[in-house]
Order: sequence, then structure tokens, then C-alpha cells
Amino acid sequence: MAVYDPGALDAALAAAVGDDPTLVAELRSAFMDSAAAHIDAMSNARNPADWQAAAYRLKGLAASFGATRLMDVAEQAATAPAGDAEAIRTATRAISRFGN
Repeated sequence: MAVYDPGALDAALAAAVGDDPTLVAELRSAFMDSAAAHIDAMSNARNPADWQAAAYRLKGLAASFGATRLMDVAEQAATAPAGDAEAIRTATRAISRFGN
């Protein structure tokens, strides 16, 4: 099982925007909201193309924030069959480890 470091997200955000805890918190919130939206899109995908697009959007979001483990989870989801419940659970758990 992959090891997740939720602190890495805060470190990446701080490196990008400096030592402004308010801005870091806002960006963290935007990350979490966007990740949840991508999971919703995967859950509601009506065909393999929509599923794969949502998974790759999640991967892109993770890449933008330096969340390498989430990138791996999203890549695995993109190659899973559309609607794969285990892929959704795994991605949801990976995101939840970043906290709120």
C-alpha cells in the first residue's frame, strides 16, 4: 500500500505561494473541492470515455499540486473499467488522507 504524506500538499503550496497560511488554506480547500468534483464525475460517468476523462482530470489536478501518490491512483483508475467501484474507493481514500 502506498504511503501518503498529507503534509506534502501543504509544503508544495507553501513553496508556490510563500508563507501565507490563509492563501495556503484557500488553495488546499480548492484542491479538495476540485478532487471531490472529479470523483463525482467518475461516479457519474456514463461511458468509458467520460470515466477516463474524469480520472485524467484528477491526475492533472494531483500533478498541479505535487500529489504524486494521488497521480498514481488516478492513473490506475483511468485504466480500470468505467464505473469500477474499487477504483473510486481507492481514489476517495487517497483524497481523504489530505484532510480538510
